[in-house]
Amino acid sequence: MIEKLFPLDKNYILRQAQFVLEEELLEQMIYELKRSYTYLYNPLQLMDQTYARILDSFEFPTDRIRMIYRQLCGIYRFKHGDNQLELLFDGKSHFEKFKEDWENSFINYVKELGNHEQYVKTMLRMTVLYDTESRAEWAENNCKAFINQYFDLKIVKRQGELRMKVG
Repeated sequence: MIEKLFPLDKNYILRQAQFVLEEELLEQMIYELKRSYTYLYNPLQLMDQTYARILDSFEFPTDRIRMIYRQLCGIYRFKHGDNQLELLFDGKSHFEKFKEDWENSFINYVKELGNHEQYVKTMLRMTVLYDTESRAEWAENNCKAFINQYFDLKIVKRQGELRMKVG
């Protein structure tokens, strides 16, 4: 991570907190995905071949969901992008507070997104139902577009920079 002028800028500390929690929250993301699938498609938890595969799969390429995680990180920083540090009176460091806030927000994001069939289907294609790279790539692009639409964001690339606009 590149720190430019202000090493105690809120966004640098927030990025560090998001990076530290990445592996743990990727596991949480898969747990919530399986839970969402059960809620949407198999509320009676009837065991069939697909459901068993979803529940029993823990090995799959993580590079695609890592991109989704990082997209959600960026959205959180954009929506909570105030770079002013607040005064904390509870003895926690800003790093600890940002870790806690990010973890709570991330879990809420994933639970909210899990209520939508499009998100659940595309995430499953990238993870536990992974079969080919081309399908996973299509699912990743579809999922990114859905997330941008869900959070009402437009990503505009100009002169090599990505800018987010609230639509």
